[in-house]
Amino acid sequence: MSDKLKMHSPNLVDANIEKIAALFPNCITETKDEHGELKKAIDFDLLKQELSQVIVEGEQERYRLDWVGKKESILTANAPIAKTLRPCREESVNFDKTENLFIEGDNLEALKLLQENYLGKVKMIYIDPPYNTGNDFIYEDDFAESTDAFFEKSNQVDEEGNRLIANTDSNGRFHSDWLSMMYSRLKLARNLLTENGVIVASIDDNEINSLKNLFNEIFGENNFLAQIVWEKIYTTKNDSAQFSNSHEYLLIFAKNISLLEMNLLPRTAEMDARYTNPDNDPRGPWKAIPLYAKGERKNGRYEVVSPTGKKHLPGPDSHWLYSKSDTEKYIADNRIYFGKDGNAQPNVKRFLSEVQQGTKAKSIWFHKEVGSNDSAKRELKSIYGLDVPFDFPKPTTLITRLLHLFTSAKNGDLILDFFAGSGTTGHAVLNKNIEDNGNRKFILIQLGDEIGTNAKAKQQGFKKLSEIAIDRLRKVISAIDDKNGVGFRVLQIDSTNMKDVYYTPDAIKQADMLDLASNIKEDRTSEDLLFQVMLDWGLELSLPIERKTVTGKEVFYVAGNSLVACFDELTFDLVDEVAKDHPLRFVSAEKAIHLDHDKTNIKERFKQLSPDTEVKFL
Repeated sequence: MSDKLKMHSPNLVDANIEKIAALFPNCITETKDEHGELKKAIDFDLLKQELSQVIVEGEQERYRLDWVGKKESILTANAPIAKTLRPCREESVNFDKTENLFIEGDNLEALKLLQENYLGKVKMIYIDPPYNTGNDFIYEDDFAESTDAFFEKSNQVDEEGNRLIANTDSNGRFHSDWLSMMYSRLKLARNLLTENGVIVASIDDNEINSLKNLFNEIFGENNFLAQIVWEKIYTTKNDSAQFSNSHEYLLIFAKNISLLEMNLLPRTAEMDARYTNPDNDPRGPWKAIPLYAKGERKNGRYEVVSPTGKKHLPGPDSHWLYSKSDTEKYIADNRIYFGKDGNAQPNVKRFLSEVQQGTKAKSIWFHKEVGSNDSAKRELKSIYGLDVPFDFPKPTTLITRLLHLFTSAKNGDLILDFFAGSGTTGHAVLNKNIEDNGNRKFILIQLGDEIGTNAKAKQQGFKKLSEIAIDRLRKVISAIDDKNGVGFRVLQIDSTNMKDVYYTPDAIKQADMLDLASNIKEDRTSEDLLFQVMLDWGLELSLPIERKTVTGKEVFYVAGNSLVACFDELTFDLVDEVAKDHPLRFVSAEKAIHLDHDKTNIKERFKQLSPDTEVKFL
């Protein structure tokens, strides 16, 4: 087994081939890649036959969602990238202790980088993607001809840095481009959800049908939970062409609906006001429910005698709810009410203390319950005190309801938003934790591109899209009384820390060798290397980090002794000291050792002093 880390995101095609190989080993074959080397491949014709109960003879018509560019979007989702996440301490709050992450960069790349570290760990995903109105922007993905080409291109930097393009309705692939953009991201996002997790997407009428079809394909129609109608505007727009549009949708799917854990909404004061206590029953307030029900039922018609001796029968085509013996028990227990004078038609007392302490969420959410576009703008104005630097924010109250329904206060649930916008999701998580003393965590992902034409944002000094959300989170946290552990760790997507020689050593010419004394780029710090190692080793990027000085060298301890890293010059004295802590993993760089055989000696030293430590070198 190699002692080097791969230092790139996983190749999901290879992983999928291995999964199929485990189920259908007879469907694995070999083919040559563009370099003429043999690699594993799938015999798709044979796989089709394995999954069919009739003889498969060529392409068949079937129900499915299709569009121009679908295959390319699948390729894009599966292809690895040679990128990393570089820590930005100066932009972060409580960097070493916080478990919240803010990732600046393209969300497709971010989702790829998170695949191993957060596989099956996200309880709720909320996204508010571009709505594809013809004026909004969509992400311009670079669809490559092959996985290798995509990987190679991912290691290059676009000098202009343009990630967004206008998707006008004159574009011949108006819907297709939007579908491709969403499909690759949703495909990767599903991998990150826990088995009992949910995904929620805000969307309008333009793409609601397309998005629901995408969700059906990626998550399965059987995992559909709801298509919520949200009243985003409560005034009438009289200048509208036909209808005054006042709603958007929340599309909700479960990862596995059979494992779903969904909370009830709290009862309102209005609901509780329906319960009174006119007879001062010691069991508290109650509501009268008729003792009868419509329809004939065997043994359901008999005389009910009140304590005053008044006799009652159910009306025509009606019956009493309970058997005669049960009704007599309820009368004896003062659970049947005959009115103030004891002669009225009998009713059952339903005590407030015995009803379900909550209510099921409805499929229509009104602005009075969860806020509106207007309340969201007022919320931002209260933070900035100026014009809101974001055009269409969502109210935190809307996200807070979702958090209440689908997350727990005490389980450390992780919430992901990979279209973070103005940072509403992070703000809502912070608010909800204060409300119920919760320990939820968030990962927000937002482009770091230039502001563009947003004049209000420019006036307030913002230069990048991500700065708006970062600044908002800072302001929200500054107003929190108990800031212990509250903060966020900013990570920026960048090209890999490694030079090309790390990935393609055979392609380096002899004349280039003098420039490659180190396979690490000169402008990268030890902490940059640490985070790429954490990515590669599948460690959560929110784990606590402690810097120590050991024998005069800088050493990083991640989550205690889960990972120890030293990129300074390695000595046997340092190895001896680190080995005393019995780290699960130890990593260094080849530049930290003088001679090749020192690497072998260091590994042997760990075998003697801490035999369970896994040792790797960059």
